[in-house]
Amino acid sequence: MKLLITGASGLLGLNLALETASAHRVTGVVHRTRLQGTPFPVVQADLTRPGAVDRLLRETDPDWVIHTAALANLEDCERNPELAQRLNSEVPAILARACRKGGARLLHVSTDAVFDGTKGNYTETDTPNPLSVYARTKLAGERVVLAEYPQAIVARVNLFGFSLSGKRSLAEFFLYNLLAGRPLKGFTDVYFCPLLVNTIAGIFVEMLEKDLHGLYHVFAAECLSKYDFGVRIARRFGLDAGLIAPVSVQEAGLTARRAPNLTMNTHKVSTHLGHALPAFSPMLERFYTLYQQGYPQVLKGLARR
Repeated sequence: MKLLITGASGLLGLNLALETASAHRVTGVVHRTRLQGTPFPVVQADLTRPGAVDRLLRETDPDWVIHTAALANLEDCERNPELAQRLNSEVPAILARACRKGGARLLHVSTDAVFDGTKGNYTETDTPNPLSVYARTKLAGERVVLAEYPQAIVARVNLFGFSLSGKRSLAEFFLYNLLAGRPLKGFTDVYFCPLLVNTIAGIFVEMLEKDLHGLYHVFAAECLSKYDFGVRIARRFGLDAGLIAPVSVQEAGLTARRAPNLTMNTHKVSTHLGHALPAFSPMLERFYTLYQQGYPQVLKGLARR
């Protein structure tokens, strides 16, 4: 299959492209960050420019499109809500229309942050209540995608893994600070169900192969607090978990509000795929193995200087 992946220099997009490039004809789309030495071709495009999306699909003619590009930093979204609206809401609408017209299958990536975290164990039928600019614009994006292209997949996710910069995931934050012996904080009252970016690639391909459509919660079968997440990383890497101070998110002084209980119900996607989604432990083991194999250095080598 010809697979087009937007946001191909980001945490999710780059790992998706690397994981799928051996089995599919992958093209990665980047904006400002250039790549070099990738096992897939890379095109540069500003998807907010008029006609850019139509031109991109015409030139690459994909069978599948996985849209990961977004303004994902919560604090950046609070500072620049207009840009967040363009990238997280308007571009997905344009892409959905173009994919519908051209016949490409679309998987649009969204977020667990659309919920306020007051309940937990959220299903796809629960009513969202976004707390931040990021969450509001991502919710608008997923709604317009399904309105424009009902056969599209919208996958809500939460992710961890290695990135181009080494600074894009919570796992990297914990790991590199712990390796440096720096004290840090972990929220004891914020729960999530993160998937390893390398693992999610296979899940996304399976969803596209099975011709699924609609809204899905694609999360780990095991949920934990962000403090526990950091402690589990520390212990697996043989580092000092005592460097992580357990704190409440209320003490952090963050601009964007965080939802406390983002535990997710994955019954729908598990049923449609015919198997459960992975627990955290085997993904942590792969994260550790990737580090031991020098995967972070491989990623950094892909950044064009």
